[in-house]
Amino acid sequence: MASALWHGFADMGAVEKNGAFVVSRGEGAYIWDREGTRYLDATAGLWFTNVGHGRTEIADAVAAQLSKIAHFSNFGDFVPETTQVLAERLAKIAPVAGSKIFFTSGGSDSVDTAAKLARRYWHEVGQPEKAIIVGRQKAYHGMHVAGTALAGIPVNREGYGELMADAATVGWDDAKSLLELIERIGANKIAAFFAEPIIGAGGVYLPPEGYLAEVRDICREHDILFVVDEVVTGFGRIGGEWFASTRFDLQPDMMTTAKGLTSGYVPMGAVFIAPRVAEPFYAGSWWRHGYTYGGHAGAAAAAMANLDILERENLLGESKRLEASLHTHLQPLAGESKRLEASLHTHLQPLAEHPRVAEVRSGLGAVAAVQLADPAEALPFVKTLREHGISGRAAGQGAMQISPTFVMTDDQVAEMAAGILAALG
Repeated sequence: MASALWHGFADMGAVEKNGAFVVSRGEGAYIWDREGTRYLDATAGLWFTNVGHGRTEIADAVAAQLSKIAHFSNFGDFVPETTQVLAERLAKIAPVAGSKIFFTSGGSDSVDTAAKLARRYWHEVGQPEKAIIVGRQKAYHGMHVAGTALAGIPVNREGYGELMADAATVGWDDAKSLLELIERIGANKIAAFFAEPIIGAGGVYLPPEGYLAEVRDICREHDILFVVDEVVTGFGRIGGEWFASTRFDLQPDMMTTAKGLTSGYVPMGAVFIAPRVAEPFYAGSWWRHGYTYGGHAGAAAAAMANLDILERENLLGESKRLEASLHTHLQPLAGESKRLEASLHTHLQPLAEHPRVAEVRSGLGAVAAVQLADPAEALPFVKTLREHGISGRAAGQGAMQISPTFVMTDDQVAEMAAGILAALG
Protein backbone atom coordinates (compact mmCIF):
# COMPACT_ATOMS: atom_id res chain seq x y z
CA MET A 1 0.00 0.00 0.00
CA ALA A 2 1.37 3.41 -0.98
CA SER A 3 2.21 5.75 1.88
CA ALA A 4 1.49 9.49 2.07
CA LEU A 5 4.91 10.10 3.64
CA TRP A 6 7.59 11.70 1.44
CA HIS A 7 10.91 10.60 2.96
CA GLY A 8 13.96 12.87 3.13
CA PHE A 9 17.01 12.00 1.02
CA ALA A 10 15.19 9.11 -0.67
CA ASP A 11 14.43 7.62 -4.06
CA MET A 12 10.69 7.64 -3.47
CA GLY A 13 10.04 5.38 -6.43
CA ALA A 14 12.19 2.72 -4.78
CA VAL A 15 10.57 3.31 -1.39
CA GLU A 16 7.10 2.93 -2.91
CA LYS A 17 8.17 -0.24 -4.68
CA ASN A 18 10.00 -1.92 -1.81
CA GLY A 19 8.25 -0.42 1.20
CA ALA A 20 9.59 1.53 4.15
CA PHE A 21 11.67 0.14 7.00
CA VAL A 22 9.36 1.00 9.89
CA VAL A 23 11.01 1.39 13.31
CA SER A 24 8.68 0.71 16.22
CA ARG A 25 10.79 1.05 19.35
CA GLY A 26 14.31 1.28 20.74
CA GLU A 27 16.23 0.46 23.88
CA GLY A 28 19.87 1.20 24.53
CA ALA A 29 21.84 0.45 21.37
CA TYR A 30 19.07 -1.58 19.70
CA ILE A 31 15.95 -0.81 17.68
CA TRP A 32 13.05 -3.06 16.64
CA ASP A 33 10.95 -3.03 13.48
CA ARG A 34 7.19 -3.45 13.52
CA GLU A 35 7.54 -7.22 13.04
CA GLY A 36 9.54 -7.38 16.27
CA THR A 37 12.95 -8.04 14.69
CA ARG A 38 15.86 -6.53 16.64
CA TYR A 39 18.73 -4.56 15.03
CA LEU A 40 21.90 -3.06 16.45
CA ASP A 41 21.70 0.65 15.66
CA ALA A 42 25.05 1.59 14.10
CA THR A 43 24.14 5.25 13.56
CA ALA A 44 22.32 6.37 16.75
CA GLY A 45 19.36 7.38 14.62
CA LEU A 46 21.14 10.06 12.59
CA TRP A 47 24.22 10.82 14.73
CA PHE A 48 22.03 12.02 17.59
CA THR A 49 20.93 9.39 20.14
CA ASN A 50 24.00 9.92 22.30
CA VAL A 51 22.44 8.58 25.52
CA GLY A 52 20.74 5.63 23.84
CA HIS A 53 17.14 4.76 23.03
CA GLY A 54 14.29 4.37 25.50
CA ARG A 55 15.32 6.88 28.15
CA THR A 56 12.04 7.36 30.01
CA GLU A 57 13.75 9.95 32.23
CA ILE A 58 13.83 12.34 29.27
CA ALA A 59 10.24 11.55 28.31
CA ASP A 60 9.12 12.18 31.89
CA ALA A 61 10.96 15.52 32.00
CA VAL A 62 9.27 16.64 28.78
CA ALA A 63 5.85 15.52 30.01
CA ALA A 64 6.32 17.40 33.27
CA GLN A 65 7.28 20.56 31.39
CA LEU A 66 4.39 20.30 28.93
CA SER A 67 1.96 19.93 31.80
CA LYS A 68 3.16 23.28 33.19
CA ILE A 69 3.67 25.23 29.96
CA ALA A 70 4.59 23.66 26.65
CA HIS A 71 6.30 26.70 25.21
CA PHE A 72 6.27 30.45 25.08
CA SER A 73 8.15 32.58 22.58
CA ASN A 74 11.50 34.00 23.66
CA PHE A 75 11.12 36.98 21.32
CA GLY A 76 11.54 40.37 22.94
CA ASP A 77 11.88 40.03 26.71
CA PHE A 78 9.86 36.79 27.04
CA VAL A 79 11.47 33.46 27.94
CA PRO A 80 10.23 30.16 29.41
CA GLU A 81 11.98 29.50 32.74
CA THR A 82 13.45 26.14 31.66
CA THR A 83 14.89 27.70 28.51
CA GLN A 84 16.67 30.37 30.51
CA VAL A 85 18.10 27.78 32.91
CA LEU A 86 19.35 25.68 29.97
CA ALA A 87 21.08 28.68 28.40
CA GLU A 88 23.01 29.33 31.61
CA ARG A 89 23.99 25.67 31.84
CA LEU A 90 25.28 25.61 28.26
CA ALA A 91 27.23 28.82 28.76
CA LYS A 92 29.15 27.12 31.58
CA ILE A 93 30.43 24.38 29.25
CA ALA A 94 31.01 26.67 26.26
CA PRO A 95 34.49 26.49 24.66
CA VAL A 96 34.72 30.30 24.91
CA ALA A 97 34.02 31.91 28.27
CA GLY A 98 31.22 34.44 28.26
CA SER A 99 29.47 32.94 25.23
CA LYS A 100 25.81 33.73 24.55
CA ILE A 101 23.37 31.00 23.52
CA PHE A 102 20.90 31.49 20.66
CA PHE A 103 18.39 28.64 20.43
CA THR A 104 17.12 27.18 17.16
CA SER A 105 14.92 24.28 16.10
CA GLY A 106 17.78 22.14 14.74
CA GLY A 107 21.14 21.97 13.02
CA SER A 108 20.13 23.54 9.70
CA ASP A 109 18.61 26.46 11.62
CA SER A 110 21.83 26.81 13.59
CA VAL A 111 23.96 27.01 10.44
CA ASP A 112 21.71 29.57 8.76
CA THR A 113 21.66 31.58 11.98
CA ALA A 114 25.45 31.64 12.12
CA ALA A 115 25.72 32.60 8.43
CA LYS A 116 23.29 35.50 8.85
CA LEU A 117 24.90 36.64 12.08
CA ALA A 118 28.38 36.58 10.53
CA ARG A 119 27.33 38.98 7.79
CA ARG A 120 25.30 41.16 10.12
CA TYR A 121 28.21 41.37 12.58
CA TRP A 122 30.50 42.91 9.97
CA HIS A 123 27.74 45.34 9.00
CA GLU A 124 27.46 46.41 12.64
CA VAL A 125 31.18 47.07 12.97
CA GLY A 126 31.37 49.11 9.77
CA GLN A 127 32.68 46.51 7.30
CA PRO A 128 29.61 45.45 5.29
CA GLU A 129 31.80 44.43 2.33
CA LYS A 130 32.85 41.35 4.33
CA ALA A 131 30.04 39.10 3.07
CA ILE A 132 31.57 35.94 1.56
CA ILE A 133 30.96 32.73 3.52
CA VAL A 134 33.54 29.98 2.93
CA GLY A 135 33.01 26.24 3.31
CA ARG A 136 34.98 23.10 2.44
CA GLN A 137 34.70 20.34 -0.13
CA LYS A 138 32.84 17.25 1.17
CA ALA A 139 31.36 19.30 4.02
CA TYR A 140 27.70 19.14 5.01
CA HIS A 141 26.01 22.02 6.81
CA GLY A 142 22.33 21.09 6.74
CA MET A 143 19.73 21.70 4.07
CA HIS A 144 18.53 25.29 4.55
CA VAL A 145 19.56 27.76 1.86
CA ALA A 146 22.78 29.02 3.42
CA GLY A 147 23.94 25.59 4.59
CA THR A 148 23.27 24.01 1.20
CA ALA A 149 25.09 26.83 -0.59
CA LEU A 150 28.25 26.81 1.50
CA ALA A 151 28.56 23.03 1.88
CA GLY A 152 30.88 21.06 -0.35
CA ILE A 153 28.49 18.45 -1.76
CA PRO A 154 27.60 19.60 -5.31
CA VAL A 155 24.78 17.08 -5.86
CA ASN A 156 22.85 18.67 -2.96
CA ARG A 157 22.83 21.98 -4.87
CA GLU A 158 21.78 20.67 -8.28
CA GLY A 159 18.61 22.07 -9.80
CA TYR A 160 18.12 25.03 -7.46
CA GLY A 161 19.99 27.79 -9.28
CA GLU A 162 22.14 30.11 -7.21
CA LEU A 163 21.03 29.63 -3.63
CA MET A 164 23.18 32.27 -1.97
CA ALA A 165 25.47 34.85 -3.43
CA ASP A 166 28.95 35.23 -1.96
CA ALA A 167 29.57 31.58 -1.05
CA ALA A 168 32.94 29.94 -1.75
CA THR A 169 34.45 26.48 -1.31
CA VAL A 170 38.02 25.41 -0.53
CA GLY A 171 39.74 22.04 -0.17
CA TRP A 172 38.62 20.00 2.82
CA ASP A 173 42.07 18.86 3.95
CA ASP A 174 44.47 21.63 2.97
CA ALA A 175 44.62 24.83 5.02
CA LYS A 176 46.72 26.43 2.29
CA SER A 177 43.71 26.39 -0.03
CA LEU A 178 41.94 28.71 2.42
CA LEU A 179 44.98 30.96 2.49
CA GLU A 180 45.10 31.00 -1.32
CA LEU A 181 41.43 32.02 -1.49
CA ILE A 182 42.08 34.86 0.97
CA GLU A 183 45.04 36.06 -1.06
CA ARG A 184 43.04 35.88 -4.28
CA ILE A 185 39.86 37.71 -3.26
CA GLY A 186 40.98 39.62 -0.18
CA ALA A 187 40.26 39.11 3.52
CA ASN A 188 38.30 42.36 3.44
CA LYS A 189 35.56 40.53 1.52
CA ILE A 190 35.31 37.35 3.63
CA ALA A 191 32.90 37.23 6.55
CA ALA A 192 33.42 33.71 7.90
CA PHE A 193 34.91 30.28 7.40
CA PHE A 194 32.80 27.25 8.40
CA ALA A 195 34.43 23.95 9.37
CA GLU A 196 33.19 20.64 10.73
CA PRO A 197 35.87 19.21 13.05
CA ILE A 198 35.02 15.81 11.55
CA ILE A 199 33.22 15.91 8.22
CA GLY A 200 30.06 13.93 8.96
CA ALA A 201 27.42 13.30 6.31
CA GLY A 202 30.00 14.00 3.62
CA GLY A 203 31.60 10.66 4.43
CA VAL A 204 33.18 10.77 7.93
CA TYR A 205 36.55 12.33 7.14
CA LEU A 206 38.89 13.01 10.04
CA PRO A 207 40.90 16.25 10.01
CA PRO A 208 44.58 15.96 9.03
CA GLU A 209 46.98 16.42 11.93
CA GLY A 210 47.17 20.10 12.85
CA TYR A 211 44.59 21.19 10.25
CA LEU A 212 42.02 22.64 12.66
CA ALA A 213 44.58 24.73 14.53
CA GLU A 214 46.02 25.97 11.25
CA VAL A 215 42.69 27.19 9.83
CA ARG A 216 41.86 28.74 13.21
CA ASP A 217 45.09 30.71 13.09
CA ILE A 218 44.56 31.75 9.47
CA CYS A 219 41.14 33.13 10.37
CA ARG A 220 42.57 35.01 13.34
CA GLU A 221 45.44 36.48 11.33
CA HIS A 222 43.09 37.72 8.58
CA ASP A 223 40.19 38.86 10.79
CA ILE A 224 37.72 36.28 9.47
CA LEU A 225 35.11 34.78 11.78
CA PHE A 226 35.83 31.13 12.55
CA VAL A 227 32.61 29.10 12.77
CA VAL A 228 32.89 25.51 13.98
CA ASP A 229 29.96 23.28 12.98
CA GLU A 230 29.54 20.83 15.84
CA VAL A 231 26.06 19.60 15.01
CA VAL A 232 27.59 16.10 14.78
CA THR A 233 30.62 16.30 17.10
CA GLY A 234 29.02 18.33 19.89
CA PHE A 235 27.83 17.05 23.27
CA GLY A 236 30.36 14.26 23.56
CA ARG A 237 30.64 12.57 20.18
CA ILE A 238 34.17 13.90 19.74
CA GLY A 239 35.22 11.63 22.61
CA GLY A 240 36.14 12.70 26.14
CA GLU A 241 35.05 16.34 25.87
CA TRP A 242 31.78 18.20 25.37
CA PHE A 243 33.02 19.67 22.09
CA ALA A 244 35.79 19.31 19.53
CA SER A 245 36.30 23.05 20.02
CA THR A 246 37.32 22.26 23.60
CA ARG A 247 39.40 19.19 22.74
CA PHE A 248 41.41 21.10 20.13
CA ASP A 249 41.29 24.57 21.73
CA LEU A 250 39.64 26.07 18.66
CA GLN A 251 38.17 29.14 20.40
CA PRO A 252 35.44 29.58 17.76
CA ASP A 253 33.69 32.87 17.16
CA MET A 254 30.53 30.82 16.75
CA MET A 255 29.73 27.15 17.24
CA THR A 256 26.65 25.47 15.77
CA THR A 257 25.03 22.57 17.62
CA ALA A 258 21.90 20.41 17.66
CA LYS A 259 21.56 16.57 17.60
CA GLY A 260 23.28 15.54 20.86
CA LEU A 261 21.84 18.52 22.73
CA THR A 262 18.65 16.50 23.35
CA SER A 263 19.91 13.16 21.97
CA GLY A 264 17.19 13.63 19.36
CA TYR A 265 14.35 13.11 21.83
CA VAL A 266 12.91 16.51 20.87
CA PRO A 267 14.16 18.78 18.03
CA MET A 268 16.46 21.56 19.24
CA GLY A 269 19.62 23.40 18.26
CA ALA A 270 21.80 26.12 19.70
CA VAL A 271 24.42 28.54 18.43
CA PHE A 272 27.20 29.43 20.88
CA ILE A 273 28.28 33.01 20.19
CA ALA A 274 31.56 34.34 21.55
CA PRO A 275 31.60 37.75 23.30
CA ARG A 276 33.34 39.45 20.35
CA VAL A 277 30.43 38.69 18.02
CA ALA A 278 27.68 39.26 20.58
CA GLU A 279 28.95 42.62 21.86
CA PRO A 280 27.56 44.94 19.12
CA PHE A 281 24.10 43.42 19.58
CA TYR A 282 24.19 43.86 23.34
CA ALA A 283 25.07 47.52 22.88
CA GLY A 284 21.76 48.58 21.39
CA SER A 285 21.56 47.02 17.90
CA TRP A 286 18.41 45.01 17.19
CA TRP A 287 18.97 41.69 15.35
CA ARG A 288 15.74 40.81 13.57
CA HIS A 289 16.11 37.05 13.60
CA GLY A 290 14.56 34.17 15.53
CA TYR A 291 12.40 31.06 15.33
CA THR A 292 8.94 30.40 16.76
CA TYR A 293 10.13 27.19 18.37
CA GLY A 294 13.69 28.27 19.15
CA GLY A 295 14.28 27.46 22.82
CA HIS A 296 11.06 25.44 23.04
CA ALA A 297 10.35 24.79 26.71
CA GLY A 298 9.63 21.10 26.21
CA ALA A 299 12.84 20.71 24.21
CA ALA A 300 14.76 22.59 26.91
CA ALA A 301 13.45 20.12 29.49
CA ALA A 302 14.61 17.25 27.27
CA ALA A 303 18.05 18.86 26.95
CA MET A 304 18.37 19.32 30.71
CA ALA A 305 17.52 15.66 31.35
CA ASN A 306 19.84 14.57 28.54
CA LEU A 307 22.75 16.58 29.98
CA ASP A 308 22.02 15.07 33.41
CA ILE A 309 22.39 11.57 31.95
CA LEU A 310 25.56 12.43 30.05
CA GLU A 311 27.15 13.75 33.25
CA ARG A 312 25.83 11.17 35.72
CA GLU A 313 26.84 8.16 33.62
CA ASN A 314 30.14 9.67 32.40
CA LEU A 315 29.06 9.17 28.81
CA LEU A 316 31.74 11.55 27.56
CA GLY A 317 34.22 9.00 28.91
CA GLU A 318 32.26 6.20 27.27
CA SER A 319 32.47 8.06 23.97
CA LYS A 320 36.24 8.15 24.40
CA ARG A 321 36.17 4.39 25.03
CA LEU A 322 34.20 3.93 21.82
CA GLU A 323 36.80 5.98 19.94
CA ALA A 324 39.36 3.27 20.77
CA SER A 325 36.94 0.35 20.49
CA LEU A 326 35.73 1.28 17.00
CA HIS A 327 39.31 1.78 15.88
CA THR A 328 40.32 -1.65 17.20
CA HIS A 329 37.35 -3.70 16.02
CA LEU A 330 36.96 -2.12 12.60
CA GLN A 331 40.65 -2.51 11.90
CA PRO A 332 41.66 0.40 9.67
CA LEU A 333 45.32 -0.63 9.72
CA ALA A 334 46.96 -3.75 8.35
CA GLY A 335 50.07 -5.47 9.66
CA GLU A 336 50.92 -8.30 12.05
CA SER A 337 50.52 -6.28 15.26
CA LYS A 338 47.10 -5.14 14.17
CA ARG A 339 46.12 -8.67 13.15
CA LEU A 340 47.09 -9.89 16.63
CA GLU A 341 45.06 -7.13 18.25
CA ALA A 342 42.10 -8.03 16.07
CA SER A 343 42.34 -11.69 16.98
CA LEU A 344 42.19 -10.81 20.66
CA HIS A 345 39.01 -8.81 20.19
CA THR A 346 36.99 -10.01 17.23
CA HIS A 347 38.59 -13.10 15.68
CA LEU A 348 37.77 -11.54 12.34
CA GLN A 349 39.61 -10.58 9.19
CA PRO A 350 40.37 -6.83 9.36
CA LEU A 351 37.57 -5.05 7.51
CA ALA A 352 39.99 -2.76 5.70
CA GLU A 353 41.58 -5.79 4.05
CA HIS A 354 38.31 -7.07 2.59
CA PRO A 355 38.37 -6.75 -1.22
CA ARG A 356 35.07 -4.84 -1.23
CA VAL A 357 36.42 -2.23 1.21
CA ALA A 358 38.61 0.68 0.07
CA GLU A 359 39.43 1.93 3.56
CA VAL A 360 38.14 2.33 7.10
CA ARG A 361 38.24 5.78 8.67
CA SER A 362 38.31 5.84 12.47
CA GLY A 363 40.38 6.83 15.48
CA LEU A 364 38.85 10.18 16.47
CA GLY A 365 35.57 10.37 18.35
CA ALA A 366 32.70 7.90 18.42
CA VAL A 367 32.49 7.81 14.62
CA ALA A 368 33.85 5.72 11.78
CA ALA A 369 33.23 4.96 8.11
CA VAL A 370 33.63 1.80 6.08
CA GLN A 371 34.36 3.05 2.57
CA LEU A 372 33.29 0.58 -0.11
CA ALA A 373 35.54 0.07 -3.12
CA ASP A 374 32.52 0.46 -5.41
CA PRO A 375 30.47 3.47 -4.21
CA ALA A 376 27.42 2.22 -6.11
CA GLU A 377 27.18 -0.69 -3.68
CA ALA A 378 26.61 1.49 -0.62
CA LEU A 379 22.81 1.79 -0.71
CA PRO A 380 22.11 -1.90 -1.37
CA PHE A 381 24.80 -2.82 1.19
CA VAL A 382 23.07 -1.05 4.08
CA LYS A 383 19.93 -3.02 3.27
CA THR A 384 21.92 -6.25 3.25
CA LEU A 385 23.20 -5.27 6.69
CA ARG A 386 19.67 -5.58 8.07
CA GLU A 387 19.71 -9.27 7.16
CA HIS A 388 22.61 -9.54 9.62
CA GLY A 389 20.94 -7.61 12.42
CA ILE A 390 22.55 -4.20 11.81
CA SER A 391 20.76 -0.94 11.03
CA GLY A 392 23.15 1.25 9.03
CA ARG A 393 23.22 4.20 6.67
CA ALA A 394 25.22 5.29 3.62
CA ALA A 395 27.15 8.56 3.80
CA GLY A 396 29.35 10.51 1.42
CA GLN A 397 30.36 8.69 -1.74
CA GLY A 398 29.98 5.01 -1.00
CA ALA A 399 30.69 4.85 2.75
CA MET A 400 28.81 3.22 5.59
CA GLN A 401 28.34 5.68 8.45
CA ILE A 402 29.06 4.47 11.97
CA SER A 403 28.10 6.74 14.86
CA PRO A 404 26.83 4.60 17.75
CA THR A 405 25.09 5.62 20.91
CA PHE A 406 27.57 6.12 23.76
CA VAL A 407 26.01 3.21 25.70
CA MET A 408 27.09 0.70 23.04
CA THR A 409 29.39 -1.84 24.70
CA ASP A 410 32.64 -3.21 23.31
CA ASP A 411 30.88 -6.55 22.78
CA GLN A 412 28.22 -4.78 20.74
CA VAL A 413 30.94 -3.06 18.69
CA ALA A 414 32.36 -6.52 17.99
CA GLU A 415 28.83 -7.68 17.07
CA MET A 416 28.56 -4.75 14.65
CA ALA A 417 31.93 -5.51 13.07
CA ALA A 418 30.96 -9.16 12.64
CA GLY A 419 27.68 -8.15 11.03
CA ILE A 420 29.42 -5.82 8.59
CA LEU A 421 31.93 -8.51 7.65
CA ALA A 422 29.16 -11.07 7.15
CA ALA A 423 27.25 -8.65 4.93
CA LEU A 424 30.35 -8.10 2.82
CA GLY A 425 30.46 -11.83 2.15
